[in-house]
Amino acid sequence: MKKMFLQMARIRDLAIIICFLTANLMHAQEDEGNKSMEIYGFIMTDIGYNFNQIQPDWYDAVRPTKLPSYENEYGPDGSYYASVRQTRFGIKNYFDTGIGELKTQFEFELYGTGVDAGQTTFRLRHAYAELGKFGAGQTWSPFMDIDVFPNTLEYWGPTGMVFFRNIQIRYMPIQGDTRLTIALERPGASADQGIYENRIELQGVKGRFPLPDLSAEYHHGFDWGYLELAGIVRKIEWKDQNNDQFDLSGDAVGWGLNLSTNVKLGQSTVFKGQVVYGEGIQNYMNDAPVDIGIENNPGNPVTPVKGVALPLVGVVAFLDHSWSEKFTSSIGYSMIDIDNSDGQTPDAFKKGQYVIGNILYSPAKNCLVGAEFQWGDRENFSDGWSTSISKVQFSFKYNFSQAFYRKN
Repeated sequence: MKKMFLQMARIRDLAIIICFLTANLMHAQEDEGNKSMEIYGFIMTDIGYNFNQIQPDWYDAVRPTKLPSYENEYGPDGSYYASVRQTRFGIKNYFDTGIGELKTQFEFELYGTGVDAGQTTFRLRHAYAELGKFGAGQTWSPFMDIDVFPNTLEYWGPTGMVFFRNIQIRYMPIQGDTRLTIALERPGASADQGIYENRIELQGVKGRFPLPDLSAEYHHGFDWGYLELAGIVRKIEWKDQNNDQFDLSGDAVGWGLNLSTNVKLGQSTVFKGQVVYGEGIQNYMNDAPVDIGIENNPGNPVTPVKGVALPLVGVVAFLDHSWSEKFTSSIGYSMIDIDNSDGQTPDAFKKGQYVIGNILYSPAKNCLVGAEFQWGDRENFSDGWSTSISKVQFSFKYNFSQAFYRKN
């Protein structure tokens, strides 16, 4: 009942916001100035079949981290699903000021995550404003490259892709097809206490983030596509608040480099690729569990275990191809591999793989139907366990966009 009440309250509050915005559109048309407002989004229905098992909250996604870590963890194989959770709604606003163009974006979808995982409920995607060379709010991290995301029906996306919308302030000294972006982002990380999880000595160890994450990207456009290099550095600390003989406090520096590209292969095919390497950057990845692992520290009676930033490598390689004006396809592979620490449990997540292939058809303007084969695979740290999932999905999508007034 409590969940239902909270969901109804969210619906009510969102309806009030939308009504307020749309009620002012007609008045806004009378205002003077060089400006534009657009309402956009899409309605999307997914139906499919899971031939294997996955954590039930993620029935309509391919997330290797949510595959079973031991045999039959999530019950019997084989399940049908239907979802409208990818449905999206957004508002963009542009108008000129005396010091540059102001751009705003407010966007949400219905795909519940976190405490709302598995629910069809409102989830904020973007709440962002940009004035000239400065921006603030929640939007894509400069460490990620959204243009690497393939033209697929599956919601979650490539497992080895850097993918994170974060609250940030950013400076963009170079803008356009070639651009430079520098940002201070909201910090955050998670840790795995591994085989020592139930030890009382670890219960008083709490995380601390004294500094924002520093990220940057340089994107250079060419006639054939582009190259982008992005980087991030972050400080992660934890404090032992217990009053005992141990001192388990510590810190780590997380860092990463992300190289990505789009390459035009003729008139109808685009290669989308990305390679990322780093340590302690898992929460910026599309599907990775923890940033900090626990490591044995023999010979030190005061600090017998310590936290370490876990290294990872991620790869994305996809081809988007247009067969004709109405038919397109996407096919590709993605992978993430984590270098686990020796204090993690044998069933800790180590490696994930992701494969997609589809055929998409546009019968009319703004309409899309498609069929897609999806595959994911999970490998554990040291117990020898691996498992995979195969899925088929059929989707129906209608895009909408309406400009209520345009720039002069």
